[in-house]
Amino acid sequence: MSHADGPARISRPVAVAGEPFQRGILALFAGLVRAQANGPVCDVGCGPGRITAHLRDIGLDVFGVDLSPAMIDVARRDHPGLRFEVGSMNRLDLPDGSLSGLLAWFSLIHVPDDEVPGVLAEFRRVLRPGGVVLLGFQTGNGSRLKTEGYGGHPMNVYVHYRPPARVAAWLAAAGFTVEAELVHHPEPEVEGGFVFAHR
Repeated sequence: MSHADGPARISRPVAVAGEPFQRGILALFAGLVRAQANGPVCDVGCGPGRITAHLRDIGLDVFGVDLSPAMIDVARRDHPGLRFEVGSMNRLDLPDGSLSGLLAWFSLIHVPDDEVPGVLAEFRRVLRPGGVVLLGFQTGNGSRLKTEGYGGHPMNVYVHYRPPARVAAWLAAAGFTVEAELVHHPEPEVEGGFVFAHR
C-alpha cells in the first residue's frame, strides 16, 4: 500500500557483512568521530543491534537506543557486551552536548515528514559542537506500509522514502552543516541514501 506518489523503487537496508560500500560508509563515520575527540556515539533506532556491534568492533564507544522493547531484548541477547536502552528519537534521555556522534541507520524512515524537523533538532541538542551525524535511508518519494519485520515478526509501520537532497535540506534547516550526500545501489532496483553532517 502506497501513498499517492508511491515509492520510486523498492529499496531496503542490507546486511553489513559482504557489503564493502556500507562498511566503508560506516568506517568514514567512525573516522570523523575519532577526529573530533572520539567520545560517545548513539545508534538511534538500533533495532537488533547489528550496526551498534559493528561500530564497537571498529573502535567506537557506542550504545543503542530503540523504541521497541522487543528489539532491545534481541539486541541485549545477541550483543551482551553492549549497552542498549528503550527510548524515542523524539526525546532522547541524554544530556545536551553529550555525544560525539549520532547514527540513524534506516530508522528515520519510520518518522513522518512533519515530525522530522523536531527529531533533527533533538539530534542537534545531544551532539556536542563538531559532533557528527550520519543518516541512512531508503531513497525515493512516498510511503508504503511494512507488515513484516526482522525474523518475520508482524509489524504495522510506514516506511517513508526521501531523496537525499530533501534530507540534506532538513539537516541544514536544523542547524547542521551538511558535508556529503551519497547514493548506493547494492543491487538492481535497490537504492540507499546517506547524508553526513556535523553540528
